[in-house]
Amino acid sequence: MQTSKRSSRLLDALDCSPWGASSGRSRRAHGAARTLYTPEERRRRDVSPWTMVQGVLAPFQFAVFLVSLALVTRFLLTGEGLEVATWSVVIKTVVLYAIMVTGSIWEKEVFGRWLFARAFFWEDVFSMLVLALHTAYLYVIWAGIGDGRAQMMLALAAYAAYVFNAAQFLLKLRAARRDEAGWNDRGHPAQGAAG
Repeated sequence: MQTSKRSSRLLDALDCSPWGASSGRSRRAHGAARTLYTPEERRRRDVSPWTMVQGVLAPFQFAVFLVSLALVTRFLLTGEGLEVATWSVVIKTVVLYAIMVTGSIWEKEVFGRWLFARAFFWEDVFSMLVLALHTAYLYVIWAGIGDGRAQMMLALAAYAAYVFNAAQFLLKLRAARRDEAGWNDRGHPAQGAAG
């Protein structure tokens, strides 16, 4: 446990990039850790119906992704099932749009910004790349650009970006849970944490 704390402090000291906060490590300013949510943001998060919507859509999207990935991989390995693989990517993209729109509404309710709130800035930046790749796939299908294999390779690129982005959000969820452990029953920061 002590080694873990030492290594976290060392990483915080050496990490001068903005990615440390995205991976769940807190940057220290004047000796105090910055929590993911302020007390008011935490309250708004807890009462927002969009929190539940995001909690349902995220695992649903991941399940759709796994099915689609299997179908895309099957096509790339066997050359069979292009139509069903194509539809699976289209469905995955529609679900992505749904989670992006509802996530933006959630971010506005909790942080007062539609996108790029401090707490989720880098996740939102990478989400734009994920959205762009999925949208490019839809355009390629609509315009009939390339053959099935090239289209499925674009889908795989979009899926690789999605996996990275999902990992960012999972790490942020881990950081939020760690922050929660630092709060006592009255909703005040535990000793040594800053709000």
